[in-house]
Amino acid sequence: MEQTRDKVIISLKDVDKSFEDERVVKRLSLEVEEGEFLTMLGPSGCGKTTTLRMIAGFEYPTSGQIFLEGVDVESRKPNERDVNTVFQNYALFPHMNVFDNIAFGLVEKKVKKDEIRRRVEEMIKLVRLDGLEKRMPSQMSGGQKQRVAIARALVNRPRVLLLDEPLGALDLKLRKQMQVELKHLQRQLGITFIYVTHDQEEALTMSDRIAVMNQGNLEQVGTPEEVYNHPETKFVADFIGESNIIEGYIEEMDEDAIWVTMESGKARIGETGYRLEEMVYLCVRPENLKLATEPVEGFRFRGQVREHIFVGSINKTLVELPNGQMLKAETPAEDELIPVGTVVNVYWNPGKVVVMRTTEEQIYNVIEQSVEIEGMTNDQIF
Repeated sequence: MEQTRDKVIISLKDVDKSFEDERVVKRLSLEVEEGEFLTMLGPSGCGKTTTLRMIAGFEYPTSGQIFLEGVDVESRKPNERDVNTVFQNYALFPHMNVFDNIAFGLVEKKVKKDEIRRRVEEMIKLVRLDGLEKRMPSQMSGGQKQRVAIARALVNRPRVLLLDEPLGALDLKLRKQMQVELKHLQRQLGITFIYVTHDQEEALTMSDRIAVMNQGNLEQVGTPEEVYNHPETKFVADFIGESNIIEGYIEEMDEDAIWVTMESGKARIGETGYRLEEMVYLCVRPENLKLATEPVEGFRFRGQVREHIFVGSINKTLVELPNGQMLKAETPAEDELIPVGTVVNVYWNPGKVVVMRTTEEQIYNVIEQSVEIEGMTNDQIF
C-alpha cells in the first residue's frame, strides 16, 4: 500500500562515530520519512554499515543524536528500539525449521500461540514460502533463506526495517529477482526500509531516495533520477553508473551560456551563475555523448575512435582525446559504427551535461593547450 510520506520517522543530527583514532562517520545529518525505501550507497569503508548499526543500537554515536519518531534513542538497547535488522549472512537458527525461525521473536515476547501461528502463516504467504514450513535451513536455497530472514524480521511488525547488504551472497540472477520482490514487499506493507549496499544498480532499482556516502561524509541525498542525472559532486558522478568527467575552465560567458575551455578543446554550455576563470567539472553520461565526422556548432572538441565493445543491446565506443583521456560513448547495437582510427567531433545535447564546481587549484594549462590544438590538423594532434 502506498503512503503519503509527510512524517519523519528516523532523524540523525550531526552524528559522528570514531573507532580509536579513526573517524568513520562525520557530522551526518539525515531524515528518513515514514514508508520510504531509503538506500545508503557507497564503497566499502565509507561508513554506511556503521550508520545502520547506530540506528539499530549495536553501536553508539561518539557525538550527535538519533531520533525514532521524535524520541532520542541513545539510552535504548537494540531490543528496545522499534526496528529490526536483516543481515547478509541470514543468521538463521540451523536447528529450527522455517516456521520456528520466523516465530522465534514472537515466542521470546511470549505472544499467545494462536496469534503466533496466525502471524507466521501470514508472513510465510507474503514471502512465498508456502509448503516449506517444516524445511530446515540446510535444505534451502540462498533466496529461500533470505526470505525466511526477512519474514522473521517483519513478523515483529517493526516501524523500521534495516537491511545490511542482504542480497550480497546471492548470484546475479537471483539478486535481481529479489530486488524486485523486496521493493514490492515494501510497498505492500508500507514499512520504512533503510537499505545498505555498494551496488549502484541495486540502489537505482529499488530506492525512493538514495543517500550517497564517501569516507564518512554524506555526499548527496536524492531520488534515483536526481543522483544519476544531476550529481552534485564529482564522487557521485563517478560512483553511480559510468560518466565522462572532464576538467574545464570558464573562459567566456554571456547572458545565457558559458564557454568552457578544456585541455582538448572548447564547448558552449547552456548554464549561468558561474564566474569567469572558475574551474569546473563537466559530467556527460556515455549514452549522452555523441560523435560526428562533421563540425558541430558550439563545440570545438575532437578525439580519435580507438575501440568498439559489443555489450548486448548497445555498443560502447572508446574515444581518445589529444591529452590521452578516454571518453565512452554508447549507441544502439544496430547503429552503424564509425571506423576505428577516425578523428571525430565530440559533442552532446547542452541539456545533458552537468557542470560542477571544483575547489582544485591546478588548471592543467587548459587554455594554452586548447589554443595550440585549435590551430593544428588532425594528423598533428593524433
